[in-house]
Amino acid sequence: QLQLVESGGGLVQPGGSLRLSCAASGFALDYYAIGWFRQAPGKGREGVSCISSGGGSTNYRDSVKGRFTISRDNAKNTVYLQMNSLKPEDTGIYYCAAVRLYSGRCTYSLVFDSWGQGTQVTVSS
Repeated sequence: QLQLVESGGGLVQPGGSLRLSCAASGFALDYYAIGWFRQAPGKGREGVSCISSGGGSTNYRDSVKGRFTISRDNAKNTVYLQMNSLKPEDTGIYYCAAVRLYSGRCTYSLVFDSWGQGTQVTVSS
């Protein structure tokens, strides 16, 4: 059974940093593209960042470029999202999701079929 578990969320002041982790179990991440998505209160889910199976291609939404960094360690079966210079508008539940993608770019339009339960990120003073 494919399972993804997010961790690392919390309450942080504006300008602070958090590192989210997405740990996979029940399957090897090697051939999966991984996306990070978020949902703010009262808003729809949006793609934040995405990384190809090999890690050579990444994608970021404009509002997080230069502040967030996605990376993966296939040996640890884990994908990370380093979030720096956090803003109140980054507040939301962050989810990671997986889709089998042997090659090619990861985009938010892919049909991600395995999702984690989410981790809350709150940016507030």
